[in-house]
Amino acid sequence: MTKQVLVIGGTGHIGHCIAKDIQKQTQAKVTVTGRNFSFIQDFPFLQFNLNNLDKIPEIISDFDLVVHGAGPFHKRDGRVLKSCIEQGVNYIDVSDHRSFHCQVAGYHEQAKEAGVTAILHTGVFPGISNLMAREGVETLETTDSIHLNYVVAGSGGAGLTVMRTTFLGLQSPFSAWLQGQWQQVLPYSEAEQITFPHYGEANVYWFDVAETYTLARSFPVKTVVTKFGSIPEFYNDLTGMVAQRVPKSVLQNPWVIEGLSKMSLAMARVTDVWSGVGIAVCVDVQGQKDGQDQTYGLQFFHDHTAIAAGMGAGSIAQLLLNQDIVQPGVWSVEQAATTPLFHKMMEQRGIKIDGFYF
Repeated sequence: MTKQVLVIGGTGHIGHCIAKDIQKQTQAKVTVTGRNFSFIQDFPFLQFNLNNLDKIPEIISDFDLVVHGAGPFHKRDGRVLKSCIEQGVNYIDVSDHRSFHCQVAGYHEQAKEAGVTAILHTGVFPGISNLMAREGVETLETTDSIHLNYVVAGSGGAGLTVMRTTFLGLQSPFSAWLQGQWQQVLPYSEAEQITFPHYGEANVYWFDVAETYTLARSFPVKTVVTKFGSIPEFYNDLTGMVAQRVPKSVLQNPWVIEGLSKMSLAMARVTDVWSGVGIAVCVDVQGQKDGQDQTYGLQFFHDHTAIAAGMGAGSIAQLLLNQDIVQPGVWSVEQAATTPLFHKMMEQRGIKIDGFYF
């Protein structure tokens, strides 16, 4: 029988890219949801608001896989995953914040007992980036540090939700795993210049993403660094100014977040014309191999960030639908997908991951 997939938030930019990837790469029938009526015509549509708790079990009961793509995840809870476990439906999401991870990780034993495989953080960063880190860890014999650096051009081809996520990430210091202990760092601090594929040199800054937390728990590593930057550079200047000069009490006002997000998206839509909307990721894993210190680097570039995120999530959906992954419980993506499966999925989608010692 044809597998049925529900993409919650599938009318958004990234959600729609996930739905399109699953449709292209599998034989599954994909249905998308949104809060408001949608003119999307390439998928069956269900109007659905996540705040309507009573509707969630009814909505998901007829599906084999639920993809949760309705961010921002800073304020989301585990209601969708909980319903999937109760209904015996496999689950993935594109969550990108540790607060969400900490809320839903507690469902691990329930998912295991129900035979439900739930995989978190399956987009591009986190997502593809986590699996690049896994490959680096596996390439070395022991690992000391993982450094992940991301740069996104313009809007990334995404929408308002991603802009909200960026500003929500500036609200407060966060814990990073440094030298074997959790230490507080400031968002958008400690600029570092990285040479990226396609873009060349670009500045990146500390940013709190899910892998800042999960990689330190998935692998025996002393340090995990996650830094993010934008192209063109003046977006970094503006974001840094917001992070460092706007009082936190102001930045925690939802109306301020909404205003900043709308203004930023409008600006990005203008610069997209010449900056493009691509993404580059560099992952450097430092450790030991054959008794010597080694650094293994991995890089990739895609010319459309939202499409790359759709491919990351779509890959995990494909693996679950094909039963290449059957792993009941709640897992970060780097704990669930093997490196050979990761490369197989990337090759199918024309994404080249370059790996090298330096």
